[in-house]
Amino acid sequence: MANFLKKLFGSSNEAEIKRLRKILDKVNALEPKMHALRDEELRALTPAFKDRLQKGETLDDLLPEAFAAVREAAVRAIGQRPFDVQVLGGIVLHQGRIAEMKTGEGKTVTCVMPAYLNALTGKGVHIVTVNDYLAKYQGEWMSKIYRFLGMSVGLILSGMSNAQRRASYACDIVYGTNNEFGFDYLRDNMVVRLSDVVQRELNYCIVDEVDSILIDEARTPLIISGQGDKATDLYAKANAFVLGLRPGKVETDEFGNETQTGDYVKDEKDKTVNLTAEGVTKAERFFNVENLSDLENTDINHHIQVALKAHALMHRDIDYVVKDGEVLIVDEFTGRLMVGRRYSDGLHQAIEAKEGVEVARESRTLATITFQNYFRMYHKLSGMTGTAKTEEDEFKSIYSLDVVEIPTNRPMIRVDENDLVYRTQQAKFKAVVADIQKTHATGQPVLVGTVSVEKSEMLSGMLDRVGIPHTVLNAKHHQREAEIVAQAGKVGAVTIATNMAGRGTDILLGGNPEFLARRELLRQGMSEELVEEARGYSDDAPEEVVEARKAYRDLVAQFKKTTDVEHDKVVSLGGLYIIGTERHESRRIDNQLRGRA
Repeated sequence: MANFLKKLFGSSNEAEIKRLRKILDKVNALEPKMHALRDEELRALTPAFKDRLQKGETLDDLLPEAFAAVREAAVRAIGQRPFDVQVLGGIVLHQGRIAEMKTGEGKTVTCVMPAYLNALTGKGVHIVTVNDYLAKYQGEWMSKIYRFLGMSVGLILSGMSNAQRRASYACDIVYGTNNEFGFDYLRDNMVVRLSDVVQRELNYCIVDEVDSILIDEARTPLIISGQGDKATDLYAKANAFVLGLRPGKVETDEFGNETQTGDYVKDEKDKTVNLTAEGVTKAERFFNVENLSDLENTDINHHIQVALKAHALMHRDIDYVVKDGEVLIVDEFTGRLMVGRRYSDGLHQAIEAKEGVEVARESRTLATITFQNYFRMYHKLSGMTGTAKTEEDEFKSIYSLDVVEIPTNRPMIRVDENDLVYRTQQAKFKAVVADIQKTHATGQPVLVGTVSVEKSEMLSGMLDRVGIPHTVLNAKHHQREAEIVAQAGKVGAVTIATNMAGRGTDILLGGNPEFLARRELLRQGMSEELVEEARGYSDDAPEEVVEARKAYRDLVAQFKKTTDVEHDKVVSLGGLYIIGTERHESRRIDNQLRGRA
């Protein structure tokens, strides 16, 4: 019945797109007028728009002209004309909603139109990305359009001084990561003098990879902590005790009575672990206490509890990695290392004791906020992603945001095959390797998705044994992330990745000429800092940077000839071939992987 009604009346999303197309038609109708303007006349529209706002017009009144102006500025500043679907996405973002746009549909350019329109109020616009690299890259690239129209652009990156942050926040449009914006808010609430505050009011925010930030990380608290004064020797003692315990299980007899075996039982589903009666007796003997449940033994009890968690529930190379004598958390949603973040309530110290690295002193929480609470403080919030429809109910109930699916610029031609199910894990991975071998022999690039660092390295070992060259992208190699992802579309490339959610780097079929040019400049001895400057878009640059920029662009043009030929070859082979080795807990992450095809 539902399908019949859908055919008869169309879906609610189709009706919404129809309504939005009326605004799009107004934007398109203004294109010839904007095209006829000289550069200085186009730039003069910004103060004219601001003046009209002062006189009582609304942002909605200005939308068609402002969007048409940005579209023309984009053609002149970066040589790209936003498609109609990008304009539709921009309208949805301006309305304070979520635009679901498929991977590769150009979300970076889409957000420029609503950002410009809302910046006309003078209250500032924040554009949130998932990492520093994207904030810098997108901010510098899009700044060409904003500056063409007379708008200022700021960038918030880790390691910036307070003065730099204050100057960036004073700009019309500010690019940065969710962590940086959140921590700046916390620090602003801890300052003594008003002059030390860096942020302005939280006016309008566009969140890229909105589901990753507002749903996956929503409950993750940002915590500013100070040094605690607790000694850490109890962690080592609790760790030594837990090492001697035997895991048990809960057994139920025919009458439904439960008995526990072993020294502790764990529940993987609820992520809990508890001592059995036998385990409690051993603990009382080990710590020389009469009753573990007594109030004065709360501290010992807590240390045993976190040590149990560290051993029974936290797994190396899945939940965390050990690197240079430090325990680093792996983000379960993006597969990246969360440098600088620590588990709370002593769990991090318990893991350090388990892994035999130096146990850090406990910290004291000075200020904390969750992303959920932070982003709800903006006067207007919007977002974009390739996969939001699956979480629409959560967006509505928590943030009062609805999701609009923006159609693709061209028809979708991806083939989604059904799942294959194997009786054993060994049989499944053998089949995966055989599939990779068969596809690799044709030259078609392959991207393989795994759910953990451990599985990605196991599969990598299997491919080594059959002699298939490949690259691995997991939490251990995440600093090479952008380069690995960018070259995953080359002929014959095989890439294993733990998670493609929020990667933010497009896989270009045939390879990415920009990354090839970057690699060549580094090989020639150019410093990493100068190469990054060479890839930038700022107008006022020293002579050394101007020369580097010319060398970089010449190399890009040179490599593009090769990658264009490879692109056509990959397309003729069937495009990027994707294998998901198992389902993720979140359907959205499976869709992110699919979206790379």
